[in-house]
Amino acid sequence: MDPDYELFAEVVVSGSLSAAGRRLRISPAMVSKRLARLERRLATQLVHRTTRRLVLTDAGQVFHADVLAILAAIRAAEARIAGQEGALAGGLRVTAPTSFGRLHIAPYLLTFLEQHPKVDLELDLSDGFVDLLTEKIDVAIRIAPTIEASLVAHRLGTSRRVLCAAPSYLAERGAPTRLADLARHHLLAATGQLPWRLDGPDGPALLAGESRVRTNSSEVVRELALAGAGIALRSLWDVSRDIAAGRLDRILPAYEGSVDVGIYAVHPRGPLVPASVSAFVGHLRALYSPAAPWDEGLVSASFQRRCTEILTLRTEGWSGQVRP
Repeated sequence: MDPDYELFAEVVVSGSLSAAGRRLRISPAMVSKRLARLERRLATQLVHRTTRRLVLTDAGQVFHADVLAILAAIRAAEARIAGQEGALAGGLRVTAPTSFGRLHIAPYLLTFLEQHPKVDLELDLSDGFVDLLTEKIDVAIRIAPTIEASLVAHRLGTSRRVLCAAPSYLAERGAPTRLADLARHHLLAATGQLPWRLDGPDGPALLAGESRVRTNSSEVVRELALAGAGIALRSLWDVSRDIAAGRLDRILPAYEGSVDVGIYAVHPRGPLVPASVSAFVGHLRALYSPAAPWDEGLVSASFQRRCTEILTLRTEGWSGQVRP
């Protein structure tokens, strides 16, 4: 195995000659010299060098994919000789939106770690749109209508979004009965989330407006809704427990956020997907299928609440007909 191949792979993943030198414990000048030697031998420029970053040429991208496949094959061969075939090991960097990661990934990491104790897992929660290659991310959770073609996308489910408000707010301001009624209500949304794109009985609808509070945090929007500050369009994965517990009420149930928005696990394209990436995506699939837990929880808890109401009425001797 040519050691310059490993150096080239390290330069790409590190993003700079100096960072690669630190990881390989050699000087940036030596990294540059060996990279230039490899390019001379191949008679091809692999990397465009700028003052701020390194960018692969078209030939460099093809060669990098081949080098990764070669390195992966060598590691697999070594693992078979050592009797460790099938054991996952090494780093795995995962990123997810803050709320989703806190509610629906972090609580279920222990099972994955117990199954794969040699995986060094790092979870980054951020509402920013992370560039996977620049940030060296292995798997990202994206909640979006479409995914760019440079990524492999595994759809985990649909992000159903519903209009909701706290009972205290509705008691004070009244519950809207038509979409047009929202013009006289306080709306709550994070920066960039308005106008709301809704699907209703008459097809798509666009609801413009301004948020009562300006914020870049979806978690702040949820807390404002719970406090009774206004009406929000929230994902069921975020508020289903609050709706089931009565802390929030759905309004205008004939309208939901556009069903085009999906929940995806994505990773960079390449000739060989790391086993740890495939295992983690499989772990997520098992969590959210055949039905997402937030949908199941909402149906179950709502049904239990309705049964409790019926039993209470019967206990008190009410003999009228209960509305389904």
